[in-house]
Amino acid sequence: MGSGRANDELTQGAKKPRECRRREKLQKKRLIALGVPETAIAKMTTKKLRELLVRPNLTKKLWAAKK
Repeated sequence: MGSGRANDELTQGAKKPRECRRREKLQKKRLIALGVPETAIAKMTTKKLRELLVRPNLTKKLWAAKK
C-alpha cells in the first residue's frame, strides 16, 4: 500500500528561462574566446552555437582559416 504522497525523487524541475539565457550567454562567450566573430554569433541559432561547442578544436581551426 502506498502512503498517498508523491515521490519527489521521480519529478524533475522545469527548465527556467533565466537559466537558459545564462547558458546561452556563457556559450557565446566561449565561442568568442575560440575566435568566432560576434557578427557571426549574432546570426546563429542556439542549436548551431551548441553544435560548434561540441568540438572546440575543430571550431577554432575553421574560424582561424576564415580570417
